[in-house]
Amino acid sequence: MLVGGQTRRVCIVGGVRIPFASANGAYAELGNQELLTEVLRALVERVGLERAVIGEVAAGAVIKHPGQWNLVRESVLGAGLAPETPAFDLQRACGTSLEATLLLGNKIALGQIDCAIAGGADSMSDPPVAYPRSFQQRLLRSYRAKGPVARAGAWLGVRPRDFKPVLPGIVEPRTGLSMGESAELMVRAWGIAREAQDRFALDSHRKAAAAHAGGFYADLVRGFRGLQRDDTIRADLTLESLAGLRPAFASDQGATVTAGNSAPSTDGASALLLASEQWARERNLPVQAYLGFGRSTAVDYVGNKAGSLLAPAYSVPALLADAALKLQDLDFVEIHEAFAGQVLCTLAAWQDRSFCRDQLQLPEPVGALDPGRLNVQGGSIALGHPFAATGTRLVATLAKLLDERRARRGLVSICTAGGMAVGAILER
Repeated sequence: MLVGGQTRRVCIVGGVRIPFASANGAYAELGNQELLTEVLRALVERVGLERAVIGEVAAGAVIKHPGQWNLVRESVLGAGLAPETPAFDLQRACGTSLEATLLLGNKIALGQIDCAIAGGADSMSDPPVAYPRSFQQRLLRSYRAKGPVARAGAWLGVRPRDFKPVLPGIVEPRTGLSMGESAELMVRAWGIAREAQDRFALDSHRKAAAAHAGGFYADLVRGFRGLQRDDTIRADLTLESLAGLRPAFASDQGATVTAGNSAPSTDGASALLLASEQWARERNLPVQAYLGFGRSTAVDYVGNKAGSLLAPAYSVPALLADAALKLQDLDFVEIHEAFAGQVLCTLAAWQDRSFCRDQLQLPEPVGALDPGRLNVQGGSIALGHPFAATGTRLVATLAKLLDERRARRGLVSICTAGGMAVGAILER
């Protein structure tokens, strides 16, 4: 509900994250709550919000234990904010924290709240370990049974395989394909060569290493558990070493998607402070950028398996149309690098006349994106990808870029599981 007579501009004050760490590494013994609590505490201390009541905190995690049903509220209670600060969990796979940003931005724009924190965390090192459904069903039948004989009968026929632990898999239930297998289908459909994917991955590492060395991330990343920077970056990576890696998701001769040209399994968390102009001004807080437009999109990934990670190719043109902009009007673009091939397929689709005409109903191709404007401080292949944390990492990076370079506008785009995408346009 709109509170007041008009919508308000939504300010991005700034973001922070802890260093992203390789799974089973520096954060191996930590879970989502410890990671999220730490990054919220870092943001609270940086902005001076200790014991403050803020309008809302929205965040989430993709890989969660059942007991983390109130993850964000519990993290808020340990982060230094006033306990009267409300919080809620949400999840849209890799787009979780960007979705949180858009939802909270809408609340600020409508006047419901004056400030908010969006964020996300994921620990690939601390996945929930479950037992097969066969064991679960036997356990429940035993629980419901009346009398000792009936309870014992529920366990007749039990097999050793009933006790084999089941780890969560990053697999689409309707297709049975992992994200990597989907990426393999995409690059084959679009004819993206192995060398192009490896070169893209190499550029991601080089840009990320240079950004850290040049101090760009100094105020965006707060050290934690002995890490001062993302430990997934390989400054010494070469095209030759990438070329020597075996395909990771298919074994035939034409397979090209490897661990080297894919985002690594990562632990981490990030958070972002949003506010109305008045709230920021009253506290002398800087405004790096404004949240302009946002959109989510879904494609038929079941009927068209090769396009299951191609949703950004649809969502970005629609987002640009909302803003009456062209791709070339953007000063910077942050596209989540789940796989090098997935980004390259999206870029190819925007230049393909048939795709733009038949799939996007556009009279002309969206066009080419200047590589010098894309992920200029490195991307997920180098920096890592804790699923729910990537969205606010991208927004914080873009907001700082726009502010430092005195640029006018930029775009964030994320592909997610389920054939979906989330995007946002930031302005100054």
